[in-house]
Amino acid sequence: MFLPLGHENMEGRRWPVITIGLIVLNVLAFLGTHWRIGEENPQRTELRAHILLLAASHPELTMPSEVAEMVSAFKRDHPGTWAEAESHTRDLADAWDARVRLLDEPAALQAEMDTLTSQYLSLESASLLEKYAFIPAHPSALSYLTANFLHGGWLHIIGNLWFLWLAGAILEDTWGRIIYPLFYLVAGVAALQIHAWFNPGSMVPTLGASGAVAALMGAFLVRFPKSKIEVAVILGIRSLINLSAGNGTRFKAAAYWLLPIWLLTEVFSGVLVGKSSGVAHWAHVGGFAFGALTALALRYSGLEQRANAAIEAKVSWSADPAIVQATEQMEQGKLDAAVTTLQAFLAAKPDSVEGYTLLHQVYWRKSDMPAYRDTIAKLIQLHLKSQNLDAAWQDYEDFRNGGGNALPSAVWLELCRAIEGQGNLERAVAEYGRLANQWPSERAAILALLAAGRLSLKNLNRPADALRFYQTAAKSPAPHLDWESNITKGIEEARKNLAPVTA
Repeated sequence: MFLPLGHENMEGRRWPVITIGLIVLNVLAFLGTHWRIGEENPQRTELRAHILLLAASHPELTMPSEVAEMVSAFKRDHPGTWAEAESHTRDLADAWDARVRLLDEPAALQAEMDTLTSQYLSLESASLLEKYAFIPAHPSALSYLTANFLHGGWLHIIGNLWFLWLAGAILEDTWGRIIYPLFYLVAGVAALQIHAWFNPGSMVPTLGASGAVAALMGAFLVRFPKSKIEVAVILGIRSLINLSAGNGTRFKAAAYWLLPIWLLTEVFSGVLVGKSSGVAHWAHVGGFAFGALTALALRYSGLEQRANAAIEAKVSWSADPAIVQATEQMEQGKLDAAVTTLQAFLAAKPDSVEGYTLLHQVYWRKSDMPAYRDTIAKLIQLHLKSQNLDAAWQDYEDFRNGGGNALPSAVWLELCRAIEGQGNLERAVAEYGRLANQWPSERAAILALLAAGRLSLKNLNRPADALRFYQTAAKSPAPHLDWESNITKGIEEARKNLAPVTA
């Protein structure tokens, strides 16, 4: 088993009060209901089993419609078990079963069924699961909400809340304290509804926050696909002991392959095991898909960017009154005044990420796209300076989405080198190539072509591409006498690797 321990984006700009609040609500709901659910379940299970056995061996007996629905659903979903219950030669289940087998009077058997169904319906009417868990056959409007805050045991709630903390805290920091809780609640509803679509007519209560938490995981994948997640390998009790002692087997993996693997296991479990596993696999799959799609919608609608700008402004209020003033001017529609305020502020503090973040949002509202792109280019430079590559790459994607084709060559080269340093060589080569195409006469173009040629030849085993990059560098109008020997050597090595091998 793999247990995630943390990831690179654990630190946010503010306390994740909504995530903490959701965790507290789940814990309080669990402490207030677990003991009662624990008492109800054995009684409910025993009565249900006796009714099913009696109905299978004496199908002529009548029962209330609610109970008949439960029996029909079980017969449909578990035909093998039902056939075994119908057999007159099956083993005795318990003392009740032995006693009922001695009854042969129709009236006595019907009286037994009436007693069982009366007790069952009485227990169901007062049952927490019946009232607040999600039952696909007859869901209540309230259960779409309350089922997400009920849990069946300690391992169930601890697992869900740990994943809620890992994925939820950073998404709250990204989306803010309005979008994030709305997303979480709607995701829980969506996951339960998808579970109902895959299990129509099921009478089995569904409870737990795992559908909403799966949605957070889907959103995390979309928003932070390259984030490295630290994972512990758990093979048994000894692994847990080693882990608690600071030892044990650990590794780091990017979200873009670790989370899809988890999703695939849920899909396979839903297809192969289905209802018999006791786990709502399709709620997990549906929640994950809902979260990923919603994260994409938030990102490309601009809502995420506006929420981020508002958070940046709020967290800097106490330190920078100019940011507060510019934020108020922006919200009042005084965009030119906000630009003037921010330009004065940035003249005094040219390395303020908060200032440039707010300024690019003002330019977006003004539809001043050239200024918007220039400001994002400055943000990229600042994020690279602070070694925040994820933020720099997100800024670059916003730059491209805003119609930008060419960053300043020095900033672009720095971004390419940072991408290469992270080991994303394919993307680094692509960006080096774009830089060289956009700035063919710049010195940075020579450096980009040499880097692209080196990576293509030494790391990606693409000598044809390497030869093209080196030959382009040789023909470059940019001065490159000091790099001539490197270019010549690169061309020779690329041609050598292209030459056919003879036996």
